[in-house]
Amino acid sequence: MAEVIKVCIDRRPPPKTDAERLALVTGSKWQPGDAIRVVFMDGDPAVQEKVKRVAETWTKLANVKFYFVQDPKADIRISFNQRGSWSYIGRGCLDVPSDEPTMNYGWLTPESTDDEVRRVVLHEFGHALACIHEHQNPAGGINWNKPAVYAYFAGPPNSWPKERVDQNLFATYSKDLTSYSALDRNSIMMYPIPKEFTLDGFEVGLNTDLSGTDKEFIRQMYP
Repeated sequence: MAEVIKVCIDRRPPPKTDAERLALVTGSKWQPGDAIRVVFMDGDPAVQEKVKRVAETWTKLANVKFYFVQDPKADIRISFNQRGSWSYIGRGCLDVPSDEPTMNYGWLTPESTDDEVRRVVLHEFGHALACIHEHQNPAGGINWNKPAVYAYFAGPPNSWPKERVDQNLFATYSKDLTSYSALDRNSIMMYPIPKEFTLDGFEVGLNTDLSGTDKEFIRQMYP
């Protein structure tokens, strides 16, 4: 495949076996009305401003607020200095030592396009609101071509061992741990899936915005 697939890494324990779609880990949810404090630990000020604007897209739908503060012990701590883009899931950030980031944007720079910033920031702040990867939804059932997926992600820029591929693509959450709906291939929480990754030709493009299901689901979860 000519296009390099850049994907995030969930910071979470390995999920229990099951299948999924737009889904949220219920035990990691914030409370409706919560004021979630966010701080930038480093990064270019212009990129920080873009991250702020995109993150607030979620708060127009969910009954929570992101407050960007200077407190180094804020709930969500954002860095741009580590490898990859990733976030802890929901309130899992509260268990992270206060001198460590809970969210990272390793490939966002002042040269990043607006579409790329929007795609990545919406995805990671979806994780911060306890949303999990759509392809790991308990309602999913993607017919993976596992050898092809292992081979691709073993190479750069990911260089993932099989265990990391299992955690971020194949493992699914238990229905007992999640609130979820049917698989939404347009979800911002869905990885791009080339047809070479599946045995039946199923594919997903590069989603850059919230789907209708994303919007309705997050309203229901944070009324």
